[in-house]
Amino acid sequence: MEQVIESEPSAPVVLHVSPGPHVHSRSLSTRRMMLDVLIALAPVLVAAIAVFRLYALMQVGICVASCLAFEWLFAAMRGRRAALDDGSAAVTGVILGLSLPWSAPWYVALIGGMTAIGLGKACFGGLGQNIFNPAMVGRAFVMMSFPAMGAKAYIGSAFDVVSQATPLSAAKTHTAFADLWVLFIGNHNGSLGEVSAVACLVGGIYLCVRRTASWEIPVAAILSVALFGGIGNLMYPANAWTVAHHLLSGALLFGAFYIATDPVSSPLTPPGKWIFGAALGGLVVLIRVFTNYPEGVMFAVLIMNAVVPLINRWTIPTPVGGPWKPAKK
Repeated sequence: MEQVIESEPSAPVVLHVSPGPHVHSRSLSTRRMMLDVLIALAPVLVAAIAVFRLYALMQVGICVASCLAFEWLFAAMRGRRAALDDGSAAVTGVILGLSLPWSAPWYVALIGGMTAIGLGKACFGGLGQNIFNPAMVGRAFVMMSFPAMGAKAYIGSAFDVVSQATPLSAAKTHTAFADLWVLFIGNHNGSLGEVSAVACLVGGIYLCVRRTASWEIPVAAILSVALFGGIGNLMYPANAWTVAHHLLSGALLFGAFYIATDPVSSPLTPPGKWIFGAALGGLVVLIRVFTNYPEGVMFAVLIMNAVVPLINRWTIPTPVGGPWKPAKK
């Protein structure tokens, strides 16, 4: 006679999924990723200091200090310990400072840091749970609050006189078209992070090689801008503003490598990253050409951040063996 052994029902398996960024290696910690970003931002900061000297250093310094201070303050208000040593607040401060013009008043940087940490990160629950890029939230807030915060003329740069209008603003009014070599090396007015295309490329390639940033996003964004800019050149061949101007001017390279690749506010799947980058580049050209704003990187990033959950849902990978199907009774 067979003996029947009744086993107790096993407890249900509970899976706890932590918020992003999701790392695949123990060595790839948040601190290491943020350190890589800071190292990659060094060439951009050096180029900004070479052109604007102490003005650039002061702007970035105020933004970093304000982000660190408000990171501690908002964590204390929630009864938590501020993780200032992970480098996330410092990275937000550097990117915010480099996205501002050198002539922005000190209180603009202070308010931008408060908004970036408060509205961009803390109100969503902290690092890894924010929907939008915190630095771009702060940049958008101060841009709307202080619309006259434009880049003024600066005489006495390391190279020569920096003109009053930024290259994109001058092209928008058809008053002047910047030389491509000037845009590539970095000898023009604008936000601190957009003065040198070569500096953005050097730091951005470092991020991709270190696998801290997903290379699919900047490549897709650059190819998309080249495509739509080329279509515009074919439609209006007499226009002196070429595809190369679109690629080298403004904050395209800075945004594509340092902002759009934020692992928290960008898609998780490889197809989603291509879609994200391509749509980002198309929006940049669309805003530059058909709106009153000469630059469109900030708005494009925030718009695409809002679409990331939908992109992730669209691009869920098919598991090995095909999609799951319920067993037939």
